[in-house]
Amino acid sequence: MTNTAAPNYFDLNAATWDADPAKQSRALAVGNAIQGQIALSPQMQALEYGCGTGLLSFALQPQLGNITLADSSEGMLAVLNEKIAASGITNMRAAKLDLVTDPLPPERYALIYTLMTCHHIADTDGLLRSLYALLAPSGYLCIADLDAEDGSFHGQGFAGHNGFDRRELAARAEAAGFEKVAFTTAFSMTKGAGAAQREYPVFLMVARK
Repeated sequence: MTNTAAPNYFDLNAATWDADPAKQSRALAVGNAIQGQIALSPQMQALEYGCGTGLLSFALQPQLGNITLADSSEGMLAVLNEKIAASGITNMRAAKLDLVTDPLPPERYALIYTLMTCHHIADTDGLLRSLYALLAPSGYLCIADLDAEDGSFHGQGFAGHNGFDRRELAARAEAAGFEKVAFTTAFSMTKGAGAAQREYPVFLMVARK
């Protein structure tokens, strides 16, 4: 697997990440969509992969047990640790993890979720296999990411995926071993202005080990 994001992009933007209202709204919408699809409980141990500053996990935290928030960006994790400390929340911990280069951790999770991360990772099949291995039996995977688009979301020079075709991603998930793959539309982002304004839907894929 290859992470296609510039190595310091997320570090450089970590301090101001939460200042974007669209990112806040997106995390809340995806959190609501996950809760609408899965009966969460405090008995569920969860992993958020590509957590950034933890916006999605903060939305889900009251309904879950211990949550590991994993990211490869030290800048994002520094902001996240400050937020966890300031909140007094005791069931969230940050962890540096890059599934592209690091060995799989020994823990297994009842729920794994990821938001706007997969399109940065070149080897989708390899990522899905790693996420499958990290799930406990009958565990859930939730992937929220862009529907397939024409490349205008990131613009010229982006080396990742221009979103995902739902049928193709479902087939890849099933090839990795997942079952009961289903999609909903969780959010829509607006970029541009005037005649150049575009809507970019964000899907939620839910699958079972």
